[in-house]
Amino acid sequence: MRSNWSARPRKIDSIWCTTSPSATVSMSKSPNLLDVTLLSPRATDLFGRTIGTVLRGGDVLTLIGELGAGKTALVRGIVAGLGGSASAVSSPTFMLMHEYQGRLPLIHLDLYRLHQPAEAEGIGLSACFSDETATAIEWADRFPELLPADRLDVQLIHRTRTTRMARLKARGAEARSLLMRIRKARHASGRRSRSPQSGDRARGKVSDR
Repeated sequence: MRSNWSARPRKIDSIWCTTSPSATVSMSKSPNLLDVTLLSPRATDLFGRTIGTVLRGGDVLTLIGELGAGKTALVRGIVAGLGGSASAVSSPTFMLMHEYQGRLPLIHLDLYRLHQPAEAEGIGLSACFSDETATAIEWADRFPELLPADRLDVQLIHRTRTTRMARLKARGAEARSLLMRIRKARHASGRRSRSPQSGDRARGKVSDR
């Protein structure tokens, strides 16, 4: 899938936390919401890796956004975070479904070319939701009625030529748990980047707004 970057960070509420020169986090007061501003394709990859490190069996990610928003790029990072081969990841637009192996299998689907719910059911969408695997679905918003109620929506929004906003919304208890793990992993990464040993990488700053 083509990547055509753009965007500008937007404050939504509470705290801005800059954990690296290429990513900014706005932590909503709601446990169900998180906005992450990604200032480069590399930042998207790193954010995907963070997600991959905390995924558990049964987690479902729905990836929403325009063509070129970076959905497949995010999945590459997720696969790398799971310990799999990021170079093996490609958009499943024509194959519809890929499975990648790591510490946990990841099923990667793309519903872009499907037009009817029956087509999604025909490729075995419901069978992809298992406690033994994690699932990432591109263009998931085409068939919301077929998605599990408990899922983490990840919307990628163009901001400028080089920036995206990743807006995460947890729908259900398991998704809230995943979102909490993502927050904690990002905080830990931010602390490491600000440690004395990190030298020039120490760029973090937290400020109340």
